[in-house]
Parts: sequence; C-alpha cells; structure tokens
Amino acid sequence: MSEDTFPGWHGTTIVGVKKDGRVVVAGDGQVSLGPTVIKGTARKVRRLSPGGSDIVAGFAGSTADAFALLERLETKLEATPGQLQRACVELAKDWRTDKYLQKLEAMLIVTDGAELYVVTGAGDVLEPEDNVAAIGSGGNYALAAARAMMDTDRDAEAIARRAMEIAASICVYTNGNLTVETLDA
Repeated sequence: MSEDTFPGWHGTTIVGVKKDGRVVVAGDGQVSLGPTVIKGTARKVRRLSPGGSDIVAGFAGSTADAFALLERLETKLEATPGQLQRACVELAKDWRTDKYLQKLEAMLIVTDGAELYVVTGAGDVLEPEDNVAAIGSGGNYALAAARAMMDTDRDAEAIARRAMEIAASICVYTNGNLTVETLDA
C-alpha cells in the first residue's frame, strides 16, 4: 500500500541515558495511525534475560518487526553470553543481509548496564556520543533535552524522564505514559 492510501504508523520516542554507572531506557506509550492516537499505553521498552543476562531494549518502528528483531537479538545473546556488542553486530549483519530481515522497519536501543547501543537496519551498531541515545518520532527532541542535562546534578533516570517530558510537549506522536527500565553497570 502506498503512503497515500494507508497513512502509516507513527508514535514512539525512546531515550537511553548512561550516567554514573547506571543506564536508563525510557519510552512513551503512544501509537498513532495517521492523525489518530490508537493506543496510549504501549510498552516499547522491555527487559530481556537471555542466558541469565539482564538486557534492556527499547524499540521504535513497527511493533511486529521490533519483536522479530528482539527474538533474533535474544538468540544472538544466548550464542554469545556476556558479549552485547558482538550480539548486536551479529544481529545488524543479519538484518542487513537477510532478505526477510531487510524489510523490517524498526530501530533498537540496547543496553546491558555497561554498554549502550543503537542498532539499525542499515547495519549500524552505534555507541552514542555523550552517553545519550534516542530514536523514534520525538527522538531528536529527547536527545537534545537529555544532552543539555548531562552536566547537571540530575541522575540518569531524572534526565531520561525530563527529556521524555520535553519530547512529549513538542512531538504530537509522543505522550507522557512512560515505561522506564534501569540497569546498573
């Protein structure tokens, strides 16, 4: 279907903040279809526990596509325990080269509490500058807000929550119903 006949899904802002030995990933709950909010309480930040590891992942994009990617990530993490970067690189390689996975439209922010990555379908595994990452419709707003607060005395969770609040006040595809997950290094 073309964008003219089906307006497409919108509505995600995910931010990851790493500060003082703690990583927080926060995501809003809004899902929109064109100009209509169809759900306001979606959970786009999840804990994964492959092989006993504690991983937090947030996703932007198609929910079904994101879940397919999260399943693949769990498989990669089970194959490479304790090696988040390697698992993310292996996922990105598969995503870039596999004909089925190439069609998936999503992005991920992934952390184990020590490392923080953005994983894309273009084959990128990015470790963000300034220990802040953001994706989705309001991602640029949340990213700018969080970066501006990094040199304050706020902790990682306070920065993530305030950045999401700012993004929700600017981006019509972002709301204030947050899911927040925290991991210590």
